[in-house]
Amino acid sequence: MKVRILVRLKPGVLDPQGRAVHHSLDGMGFEGVEDVRIGRMIEMDVADGTSDDALNSMCEKLLANMVIEDFTIEKLETAGAA
Repeated sequence: MKVRILVRLKPGVLDPQGRAVHHSLDGMGFEGVEDVRIGRMIEMDVADGTSDDALNSMCEKLLANMVIEDFTIEKLETAGAA
């Protein structure tokens, strides 16, 4: 099973990388960009029987810094799945 994990900074946590991208877009003349937040995406192939609890545990213990980040887990459809 393919899984996509989206990790983002929690609201209120400063995002210097997002701020730098926002500043650059503004400097390049792109208008209307109100805010930029940078996160990361992790894609994994896991065994079909991998539980939601196991996926959550992976995120909480390694993939996300729970002090400053939130995560979302998406289970992806595989081609040819019924």
